[in-house]
Amino acid sequence: MEKKLIYYWCPFISKVATVKAVYNSASSLKKYSNGKLKSVIIDVFGEWVKNNYHLKNDVDIYQLNKINFLFNFSSHGFLKSRLKYILIFVLSFFSLKRLLINKEPDYLIIHLVTSLPLFLNFIYKFKTKIILRISGKPKLNLIRYLFWKVVLKKVYKVTFPTKETMQYFKELHLVNNTKLELLYDPILNIKKINGDKKEKIEEEFIKKNDYYLAVGRLTNQKNFIFLIDCFKSIINEDQNVKLVIIGEGEQKFFLNNFIEKNELKKNIFLIGYKDNVFKYFFNCKSFILSSLWEDPGFVLVEAIMCNAPIISSNCSSGPKEIVGNSKGILFDNNSKKDFIDKFIVNKNQNNNEMKLQLIKAKKYVKRFTLFSHFNSLQKIL
Repeated sequence: MEKKLIYYWCPFISKVATVKAVYNSASSLKKYSNGKLKSVIIDVFGEWVKNNYHLKNDVDIYQLNKINFLFNFSSHGFLKSRLKYILIFVLSFFSLKRLLINKEPDYLIIHLVTSLPLFLNFIYKFKTKIILRISGKPKLNLIRYLFWKVVLKKVYKVTFPTKETMQYFKELHLVNNTKLELLYDPILNIKKINGDKKEKIEEEFIKKNDYYLAVGRLTNQKNFIFLIDCFKSIINEDQNVKLVIIGEGEQKFFLNNFIEKNELKKNIFLIGYKDNVFKYFFNCKSFILSSLWEDPGFVLVEAIMCNAPIISSNCSSGPKEIVGNSKGILFDNNSKKDFIDKFIVNKNQNNNEMKLQLIKAKKYVKRFTLFSHFNSLQKIL
């Protein structure tokens, strides 16, 4: 039987969680297909190679363009990021068209900057089947709605990370429902997590079971200013409470300034980006997700796999599915009063209650392993 060829399109201008999911997805095809599937990630402007993904040897990387100047082209802010997306579209138009004609992959799975492959697929007739991946609830203005209404007629499948997002998409009536598929992200590499979580934490002020943990880019979406403000009130009642936040982002100065102004430096710590977050999950009292939206919420899944009890906002879309039904504690999104109430509930839980929640949560998140993702994806293919 001839080997099926699957290419992944995912040009990224910052290392969002989708990038990890794409890499893990391609890796799972190579690892579990027994040579029946060949996976290749398209490197559009040097973003994959310059982040050293080609050195991991788990997947093949195909360099599409020689426009590496785009890698150093600033993408901070709305206007610069949109300009970069336009440049990706224009400069990759003919090179992506040539790839689809010459390489003839069986499938092209597209993420993030999807307008170019969708447009090419609509105006040309390729042998390649397009699979559109929706990561998060799409924000549709009139132009995007009309564009999708037209181009999605020719896609093979549209996949979703959560039931809520898929149901939302159904209600938009953009495409025939037979093309819609639920496909959980390949978040968990169990072997790697089990090794990484046992590594020693370098920071001497971070002790086992002595801190609460939050992880994510320091952006408005993650809502860390809300979390820090909540902890300000909690610390007023208990001077021993500590919060550690892992991540980098545009709000770093703003958050640091708030911490200093409110004299919280002895209790709240911004420790930057960490390659290995699993050891921090494994040693924390509880993991807290304060996001305004997530789909599905990679850090929730990873924290659960490291046995961290969960306190999460009930934001759309993933947290309600991952943590709901007594798999953790949910608080009303952006509600300070409800967060503090639920924090106290978490603090007063006995070990048996936490263990029961974790057992249910770990059973649920098994669907996010690389092997589980592979099994679901190969059925779609």
